[in-house]
Amino acid sequence: MTPATMPTEISLRLCDLLTEDRILVDSDGGFVKGKLDALRILAHKLAEEVGTDHATVERLLIDRERLQSTGIGDGVAVPHTSTDSASRQSVALIICPQGVPFDAIDGQDVKIIFGVVGPRRATGEHLRILARISRLLRDSATRNELVNSTSNETAYELIKRHDAALR
Repeated sequence: MTPATMPTEISLRLCDLLTEDRILVDSDGGFVKGKLDALRILAHKLAEEVGTDHATVERLLIDRERLQSTGIGDGVAVPHTSTDSASRQSVALIICPQGVPFDAIDGQDVKIIFGVVGPRRATGEHLRILARISRLLRDSATRNELVNSTSNETAYELIKRHDAALR
């Protein structure tokens, strides 16, 4: 293959897969009390984008969570799933400064919950998005900045800035 005939890679930058309206900053803990609340909210935020109803997305996220908690530690959870109806990767974000129980591997409450839903046939893309989220959040200063976001817009701009610096 010559460079001119090589397929172009679909953008997997978080800021291209996430929108401000798919972010919830739950500053006072009024919306998210636990894992099931978070999964329900993520399902509502992602359903239209992935071309199915929220109940289906919620069931898929819950089914994945039953296999093993997606609470990866350091106050972060990344619930994820795939569906045949999705045409591309989609991301939503919930920020819970108060922390919520999520059965995380370190036993701590989570404050940052990224939801990812993508096409079932695009496992490689899906894994690259999960890895990108992990790289973004491995820095404690970035996590703290995100937890202290006061609005969807602030959180999105922070992700956009840090996402651009990722390789």
